[in-house]
Amino acid sequence: MRRSAGRVVLAVLVAAGMVAAGTGCAKSDKGGTTKSGVTLVAAGKLTVCTHLPYEPFQYRNDAGRIVGFDIDLMGLVAKKLGLKQSIVDTPFEGIKSGQDLNAGKCDVAAAGMTINPERQKVMDFSDPYFDADQALLVRSGDSYGSLDALRGKKLGTQASTTGEEYANAHASQAGYHTVSFKDLAALQQALATRQVDAAIDDLPVMATYVKHHPGKFTVSTRFKTGEQYGYSVKKGSSRALLATINSVLAQAKKDGTYDKIYAKWIGGKPS
Repeated sequence: MRRSAGRVVLAVLVAAGMVAAGTGCAKSDKGGTTKSGVTLVAAGKLTVCTHLPYEPFQYRNDAGRIVGFDIDLMGLVAKKLGLKQSIVDTPFEGIKSGQDLNAGKCDVAAAGMTINPERQKVMDFSDPYFDADQALLVRSGDSYGSLDALRGKKLGTQASTTGEEYANAHASQAGYHTVSFKDLAALQQALATRQVDAAIDDLPVMATYVKHHPGKFTVSTRFKTGEQYGYSVKKGSSRALLATINSVLAQAKKDGTYDKIYAKWIGGKPS
C-alpha cells in the first residue's frame, strides 16, 4: 500500500507540474509585442473595445458583420501594425470609466467617445478624429423644437453618455423628466413606442436613424456642444500604440482616405 501510494503521489505531482507548465505557456502566449513596440493584450491582433449598436460608427449589418466608421479607421491602425482587428462588444460604462482598458480586455477603445476632462483622468486619448454635437430626435409631427418645449414631458437618454449629461444638466430649468436607456437601440425604440416624447444623443447617430425611417422621425434641433471624439488607450502605458493611432489618423486625413471613409458612413465631406 505504501509503495502504491507513493506512485500515486508521484503521478499527481508530475501531472500538477505538467498543468502548471501548460498554464505558464498559455499565459506567455496570450499577449505580444509588435515590431514597433506596441504591447498587445492578445498576440497577433489589435483588440478593440466598442459598444453596439452605435450606427454609423459601429454596428452589426444584415450579414452579422460589425462595420462602421470607427471599425474602418481602426482597421487602418491594425493594418499599420500588421495585425488583424478583433472587436469586443462591451457596456459603455466599462469603456468610459477606463475599467476595460485597465483590466486588459482590449488594447484600444473605439466607441464614438467624446474626449472630456473626466475621462482623460482615467485613460489617454488620441488626437480628435470627429466633431460632434447633440441632437434632439422626435416623432414626425411633434413640435418639440427645444428643451424648453419638453416641459412636463419625458426625454430619453443613453446611459453614461455626454448626451445624458447634457440632458440632466438642463432638466430642472426646462422642466422635463429624463429616462435613461442602456444603449442607443433601446433609446430609439423607446421613442418609437412612445415611452418617451423625445430622445437626445449625438447628431450623426440620430441623423442616421432618420435616414433609415423616412417620414417617421426628424431631428428637430441640434445643440452645438463642440464635442470631439477620440480613441483611448490605457492610462500611461500605451504610448507606442497612441503614437501609431495618431500617425494613422494624420496620414488618412492627408491622403484622402479619411474623407472617403467619412463619405461612406456619414455622407458628404467633413466640415
